[in-house]
Amino acid sequence: MAEQDLYEVLGVAKDASQDDIKKAYRKLSKKYHPDLNHEPGAEDKFKAVNEAYETLGDPQKRAQYDQFGSTGGQQQGFGGGAGGFGGQDFGGFGGGGFEDIFSSFFGGAGGGGRRPNPTAPQQGRDLQYEMTLKFEDAIFGKKTNITYNREEHCETCGGSGAKPGTSPVTCSKCHGSGYIQVQTNTPLGRMMSQQVCDVCHGTGKEIKEKCATCGGSGHTEQSHSIKVTVPAGVEEGQQMRLQNQGEAGANGGPYGDLFIIFRVEPSDEFERDGATIYFKLPIDFVQAALGDEVAVKTVHGDVKLKIPAGTQTGTTFRLRGKGAPRLRGNGNGDERVTVSIQTPTKLNKGQKEALKTFAKASGKSVAGNGKSSLFDKLRGV
Repeated sequence: MAEQDLYEVLGVAKDASQDDIKKAYRKLSKKYHPDLNHEPGAEDKFKAVNEAYETLGDPQKRAQYDQFGSTGGQQQGFGGGAGGFGGQDFGGFGGGGFEDIFSSFFGGAGGGGRRPNPTAPQQGRDLQYEMTLKFEDAIFGKKTNITYNREEHCETCGGSGAKPGTSPVTCSKCHGSGYIQVQTNTPLGRMMSQQVCDVCHGTGKEIKEKCATCGGSGHTEQSHSIKVTVPAGVEEGQQMRLQNQGEAGANGGPYGDLFIIFRVEPSDEFERDGATIYFKLPIDFVQAALGDEVAVKTVHGDVKLKIPAGTQTGTTFRLRGKGAPRLRGNGNGDERVTVSIQTPTKLNKGQKEALKTFAKASGKSVAGNGKSSLFDKLRGV
């Protein structure tokens, strides 16, 4: 069998999709199963089909087989630790029962993996919470309390679901397995499949007298409040995980986690990209031409900025360390200040005369109105 091409065993091409491989396996496993096919050699073909599917039905094993012609020395025979149908074992050929192979076809509990232990501890469901922050709170962080509803262990029964003074007992129908065997009439004959027990609903436990508070579920919905420390420098869309702040687990399992997703309100004055803050600073023509020292707003307060003589509109200055804190680093980012030269819309007589004198000293003729004026030229008209 080791020399036989696994694709040929299933009768599919090497570029077949995973769905095509599964369909071929199901068809052949039905055809050659020894309980349905009593022809000589059917059992060997059934084993070969399961061996082929164990490899080709797993994308990782299939990729390894395509590259090396094997699965890295893993046992591929039908016996051993893993069977030929998604890790299941079959009675008579390696373990768990003929009905398992058909459970995938008729909605049973098998279907390709070992069934879970219904009494094993299970972690509770994770929850999400959206927190909206002001722009400044996202920069500097804050401490706040949040309240939300979650499923908690019932205080009356301690999470058992049973009336105080009583305890759950092993299910009388499934005997604690959580599953029952169901016989189904099919075109292939009578088949056995595994289904979740309709008495205990897969828990393996039966509650004779249910808790009046939780109705036997062991959980009640409660309002839950916690204190949250928002880290400085958090950004839009980032999330923070708080362990054990989700919903209650089952069978003594831990609480799930709470994921806080941050939404940040925009600022009227600043824009932000990571740790860098952007600010637009309007200045007038005289400040740009002669130079000046001006006060500039930052998230950390006003700072002084020197405007060199001859500064052009669109020039950007860098204020080191005046940006947002780096969430996963040390120190702050920078603030980028971009200046724009503002053209006055109204001038008094003295201002007009001064600008005419400036224009004359520059060797330019100014009409004082119309599109050829100095002010239009400054606006780029």
